[in-house]
Amino acid sequence: MMESKFFAMRDISRDGTWRRQQYNVSARAGRGEYGKSFGLDNVYTTAREGDDIDTTNESAGSNNSNGGDGVGLVVGSNVVNEAIPVAELDSARKDLHYGSYRAGMKLTAVNGTCAAFFWYFNDTQEIDMEFLSREFDPVKKIYPANLVIQSEASRKAGYDASKTGTFKVVNLTFDPTAGFHEYRFDYLPNRVLFYADSQLLAEMNGTSVPSGPGHIILQHWSNGNPLWSGGPPEEDAVLTVSYVKAYFNSSDSDVQSSWAESCRKARSDSSDDMSSDRVCTVADVTAANASTGGTFFNTSDPNQPSGGGNDESGATCLGSMEANQAMVTSAILLVLMMTCV
Repeated sequence: MMESKFFAMRDISRDGTWRRQQYNVSARAGRGEYGKSFGLDNVYTTAREGDDIDTTNESAGSNNSNGGDGVGLVVGSNVVNEAIPVAELDSARKDLHYGSYRAGMKLTAVNGTCAAFFWYFNDTQEIDMEFLSREFDPVKKIYPANLVIQSEASRKAGYDASKTGTFKVVNLTFDPTAGFHEYRFDYLPNRVLFYADSQLLAEMNGTSVPSGPGHIILQHWSNGNPLWSGGPPEEDAVLTVSYVKAYFNSSDSDVQSSWAESCRKARSDSSDDMSSDRVCTVADVTAANASTGGTFFNTSDPNQPSGGGNDESGATCLGSMEANQAMVTSAILLVLMMTCV
């Protein structure tokens, strides 16, 4: 399990669960008119030292005395050395296998950027939710979500997944720039389901679905490509992320062994393999609580050294999603190592 309360975090640079990225991509390599310059300072937290932060997530997420809105990822309007300043934040863990991955985000209304929340192993194994601000039309209420699985087939098509069966565009029923909403994808064997505010947007199946582990990336960028991001933006554009939740099977053999033993002990202590005190339903999140993420199993302070987003005590028992793929409407039933609190 990995839960990050960005709305209550004072300094993302001190958090061990996430790593800000710094690197450059040339215009040619990025297939754009400009390069991309990923910088550490383009990722920041809105809650500051000295803020009276409510880490219980009951009143945070409103950019007031209880904390900030979350982590901001900035795309700059000033082109420097033929490159646009952009932002990326990656999970430190790279053992994220089958699971449910969720992020509370408020998108920018500034034309010319791409906001992305995705799982990544390599360029042919990627599960992606992307939002192009140039496509937003508030008058016509058009707010497309680009749902993508990059695969070997998309590589052969020049990394244009629209020429494969793993690219879908779904219009959101709300303005994603007006407030926070939860964006989610459930990665299962040969199957990926995409959601917004716990409502199913699309499902993709087949051999193009990844099969191995990877990590989570939050990205906000522009490279001037008129067919995708557009831009550069005329003013600085900010993607704000209030939280990330990940409930997953780890690919790490040591973690697997530990989980299997803990699950075995938990089940041996119960007359029922699916004892009610060993099973937790991950609650749905709607627009009403997407700024704070609703329920968190990890109640530790994210600003303390031991209060990061990882909690092995709440880890998914290996196979609960891989074998059973237990789905309760839009909620995933996860067998946990220890009693949920």
